[in-house]
Parts: sequence; structure tokens; C-alpha cells
Amino acid sequence: MPVRSECCCPGGARGRGAAASLVPPPPINTAQPGVATSLLYSGAKFRGQQRSKGNAYEVEVVMQHVDMENSYLCGYLKIKGLTEEYPTLTTFFEGEIISKKHPFLTRKWDADEDVDRKHWGKFQAFYQYAKTFNSDDFDYEDLKNGDYVFMRWKVKNSL
Repeated sequence: MPVRSECCCPGGARGRGAAASLVPPPPINTAQPGVATSLLYSGAKFRGQQRSKGNAYEVEVVMQHVDMENSYLCGYLKIKGLTEEYPTLTTFFEGEIISKKHPFLTRKWDADEDVDRKHWGKFQAFYQYAKTFNSDDFDYEDLKNGDYVFMRWKVKNSL
């Protein structure tokens, strides 16, 4: 799933650096461990809706750990109204950030190229990569500079 990282700078100014996405901008010494340089960081919370088969569910995601260098993240997904038995369901997930280390092709969990193409094709942000995502010379550096972070999550257990 792609997550858009929109610029929230006054006047809509855009830059290629992560500092352009944060208000106020982070300090100059943001190379320190633990200093957030994007909207995706350990402790970040996101709220929205998940749509499935004509239904919409309120969701909240809390990122427990985000490691951009290793293209890894994990956290909790809370879904409201999924079933009457469990009005609120919380699950723990681990995820891969799409990168050279974790390409668009899953190559596990019984997913093949057709499954991946169908899944990623649901997201408009993927359209520009649809013809080249399985290429040996795909430019994953281009993803780092884009407006979206693509990732796949795998639910590990319900809490």
C-alpha cells in the first residue's frame, strides 16, 4: 500500500528533501538517530478508512518501529466495526518498505507476479511503475525521492 507524504509547507513549497514535508522543519542536525525526517517514523499515528467489499471501517495505525535503512516497520492496526463479536480489533503487523531490499514482487505468501501486479495496480501512484516494476534495472532510488512510500504488511497476530 502506498502512503502519500504531502508537503505541508507554507505556500505549498516542495523540495526533494524530507525537511520540505515537516512543519516546522527539522533542525539542521537531523542525521541523529531518533530525529524524525519524514512523516513515517517510530511512534507515528495514522487514522483513516479501510474499504473492503463495499464496506468501510475506521482504522488507526500506530507505528512501533520504522527502520528506513533496512526497509522494515512494525506496528498496530486497530479496526472498528469489523464484526459484532469484536467491535474493535487490534492486530500487530510487520512490514516491508518497497526498496531494492524488498522489491514490488513479493516472492512469498503464495503471491506471484500476477497477484502483485493486480494488488499494486489498485493504487494510482503505482501506474507509473506498472510496466517496469519487474525489471532487473528498476530504479528503486526513484522511489526514495517520490511522493509515496510503498509497503506491504503482514499481520502476525490479533491482540
